[in-house]
Amino acid sequence: MAGELAELRHALHTDPEIGLELPRTQEKVLAALDGLPLEISTGKRTTSVTAVLRGTAMAPGGPGEPPVVLLRGDMDALPVQEAADVPYASRTAGAMHACGHDLHTVMLVGAARLLSRHRDRLYGDVVLMFQPGEEGWDGAGVMLDEGVLEAAGRPVHAAYALHVFSGLVPRGRFVSRSGTIMSASDALHVTVRGAGGHGSTPHLAADPVPAVSAMVTGLQTMVTREFDVFDPVVLTVGSLHAGTRRNVIPETAAFEATVRTFSEASRARVMEAAPRVLRGIAAAHGVEAEVEYAAEYPLTTTDADETAHVARTVGEVFGEDRYRPLEHPLGGSEDFSRVLGAVPGAFVGLGAVPAGVDPARAPFNHSPYARFDDAVLPDGAALYAELALRRLGELPRMAPSHHR
Repeated sequence: MAGELAELRHALHTDPEIGLELPRTQEKVLAALDGLPLEISTGKRTTSVTAVLRGTAMAPGGPGEPPVVLLRGDMDALPVQEAADVPYASRTAGAMHACGHDLHTVMLVGAARLLSRHRDRLYGDVVLMFQPGEEGWDGAGVMLDEGVLEAAGRPVHAAYALHVFSGLVPRGRFVSRSGTIMSASDALHVTVRGAGGHGSTPHLAADPVPAVSAMVTGLQTMVTREFDVFDPVVLTVGSLHAGTRRNVIPETAAFEATVRTFSEASRARVMEAAPRVLRGIAAAHGVEAEVEYAAEYPLTTTDADETAHVARTVGEVFGEDRYRPLEHPLGGSEDFSRVLGAVPGAFVGLGAVPAGVDPARAPFNHSPYARFDDAVLPDGAALYAELALRRLGELPRMAPSHHR
């Protein structure tokens, strides 16, 4: 299927869509699944596709409720202007599949085709979760609200997602880790209100600009002085705005920050500490601060048994050298964390660096220069399929207490 998968990937890549509404992407996915023995439904609040494949084999554990495995592939692009030199570059201005979701979608289509050919070997059902809106739109949360975990009519027992990397990881290598694999992500929105005036008479105004400057540095001091270096907090101010002219003291100044944490304890603590620090600085400068701390995505946490299942499956299918455990969690965040908060499962990375490119120097995901190699598409499809096939064969023999 390599050629067909690459062709579909290029069609998706040239026509990227952003957010929860991906009508053209949904149309391409439905066309690619047409003719397969799937029970397909589409989302109401988003252009998601949920497909259920019913296995026809008898469970090896004897009579009982057949298990269910879920496979997720995200479909949305990013608001990035593509600069990569590829013949199938985006034709949509300001939009690009810079995070490789086009590959994830195609790999899941490939898995659907493989598993459909082997329904007689499936001891249970597979839910295929084609998800829009991963890039900050909480598409997984929307799909959970609309019942993706109940799509088969029974609870999901295990869930898996693949994610390609355009750098860091050598091409064809699978990576994962047990426990926290990706950080929690929260947002900090701050508006400082003072009193405007002339730039030559700051003593007659209440300048919010020095206050905001102190807040940006004060937050970094908070991170280094209130948090354990071995349980890191990453706080980055990515947007800061104040004023219209150099000789006008503005009434307000505002900034936004992203906050990444790697434990529930640090996440709860920074939620308390950041507003306290900001309001204290505002008081010291004689201005007011409106602070909104918004919880976004939780920690992405993998199940130890499911991560071991991934490592074992990669080793048996592709060879022991194709899998490496990640030494540290990744600083990015994922809304697949919501699925893993409800179902035991694993999140798996796959190196997709083009041939001949040094992974350490390759532009990473979200870069306008990011490039992903089509050569990994068959392996991703095969791993999706093998994870489901093997897990369904094992689940009926496992103790019921393993499931939650």
